[in-house]
Amino acid sequence: MLLTVDVGNTQIALGMFDGVELIGHWRVSTDPHATLDEIRWEMTGILASDGFSPADILGVAISSVVPAVTTNLRRIIPFITSGPSIVVEAGVRTGMAIEIDNPREVGADRVVNAVAARERHGTPVVVVDFGTSTNFDVVGPSGAYLGGVIAPGLEIATNALVAGTAALRRVEFSPPRSVIGKGTVEAIQSGAVFGHAGMVDGILERIAAELGEDPIRVATGGLASTIVPHCTSVDTIDEYLTLEGLRIIFDRNQDTE
Repeated sequence: MLLTVDVGNTQIALGMFDGVELIGHWRVSTDPHATLDEIRWEMTGILASDGFSPADILGVAISSVVPAVTTNLRRIIPFITSGPSIVVEAGVRTGMAIEIDNPREVGADRVVNAVAARERHGTPVVVVDFGTSTNFDVVGPSGAYLGGVIAPGLEIATNALVAGTAALRRVEFSPPRSVIGKGTVEAIQSGAVFGHAGMVDGILERIAAELGEDPIRVATGGLASTIVPHCTSVDTIDEYLTLEGLRIIFDRNQDTE
């Protein structure tokens, strides 16, 4: 079985694949200050709770945007598997041309999402990843990664609003009864949920206009199910897109050995 690990700024997503089938998935909070032992025991404990042991794991694939966690994960790999492992970075075969000014700038998670979206949904395709930031990643008709958009995520934007005001407070990210809020809580919810949905729709329409054709529009990330129901331009939610992309890239790199 293959263990896939996607380290974001807020959460770490883990997935266990038996061949091409995702048979287990988990999310934990990202702590860049966690020690090697803390990360090791948390990961092995989560896997053991669902009956998985290191003997079951024949390979590991990792993408990460948190360098401190990446370093610890590299050191943990021998405790998890004796099989092959990859960390998505420069030099790892993805099968995708990166057509931006400096290809090394694009985050590993964004490349992984783009690879999975092309494989699973076709081209041209735009991935909207609802995480700490809301990322838009564009794969053109030829299958190359063309670039994208990085916007403040829903939580970051709302937390900044609350931190910068004296009378406002954090709210649950659920839609209010109406766009016109009947109180402060509903007014914040309206701005957060409908405002973010409007931002997503607006950027997707601008991307489509720049491409000159209508792309497939795929959403993923922890907050996708909160925002996408209020969008008009997203075609589908692919909840485990990043984990699938790690599996695809892992397989491609084993083919080269």
